[in-house]
Amino acid sequence: MNVNAPAAAKPGETKTVRPELATGIWPPAATPFRADLTIDFDRYFTHCKKLLAEGAHGLAVLGTTSEALSLDLGERELVLERLIKAGVPASQLLPGTGAASIGDAVRLTRHAVSQGVRGVLLLPPFYYKGVSDAGLYAFVAEVIRRVNDKRLALYLYNFPQMTAIQWSPDLVGLLMQDFPGTVVGLKDSSGDVDYMNTLLDSYPGFAVFPSSESLLLDAMRRGAAGCISATANTHVGNIRNLYDNWEDSVNAENMHHACSAVRAAVAPFGWIPAVKAILAAREGTPDWSRTRPPLEALDTTRKAQLLSAVAAAGG
Repeated sequence: MNVNAPAAAKPGETKTVRPELATGIWPPAATPFRADLTIDFDRYFTHCKKLLAEGAHGLAVLGTTSEALSLDLGERELVLERLIKAGVPASQLLPGTGAASIGDAVRLTRHAVSQGVRGVLLLPPFYYKGVSDAGLYAFVAEVIRRVNDKRLALYLYNFPQMTAIQWSPDLVGLLMQDFPGTVVGLKDSSGDVDYMNTLLDSYPGFAVFPSSESLLLDAMRRGAAGCISATANTHVGNIRNLYDNWEDSVNAENMHHACSAVRAAVAPFGWIPAVKAILAAREGTPDWSRTRPPLEALDTTRKAQLLSAVAAAGG
């Protein structure tokens, strides 16, 4: 199944080319803040360009690790516009456009598509719990209908620990069937290996991204598209090396264990404050540790423990 095949143009109609499927390592770039909690764009641009220079195929900006749900809609649009203006190609961006309301999701998605991005990551509407697959289907269908742009490449974002909602495999299949070439992939932050494997085994050609490099090797062996991991903010080069060499029967397992060790060292400290603490230490810039409320930066003791654990893991 070629889920990315563009529809043939009718006579007299301009053919719209859909973006190629995203593959590879796409860090969800962390967002630095100034003391007044405004976005530090200069530091942000430097970080994003460094991630690309160190091996990222693209950037999954404006997601969980980016603290996107702590930004207002205008800020989320401005981040995308300014990042592209700063020289990051739109084709290397996969922004999150999830929102609790259809209107907000449409606004963010339409804006992102207009900027020429590779695709968008869409959370389910996360306020109401216990909603049915039919309700979720209707939400996605309405977003696609209102955006009404053949360039739209939509990647579902599965994070039930935060949303209390899961994109079920059956619903994923139905969305692929009814919106071919539009619903093209999924980022899975559930950590549920059985769920991820079900998608990989059931829907060849569907771009599945685990959210942890510790799952990358096994996922690639089943046909995964790559990885979108919070800790790619801190050691993207090593994860890229694993992605490039996952078929290396001699060295792939060692690369896997090295990447997984760093991931395990960071996990107990909370992904967002931990990633920012590591960046602050690495860049010698304490301001990198700052988060937007309600999140809090690690205190001095916890930060020291984190850096010690990461160093012991070889990070």
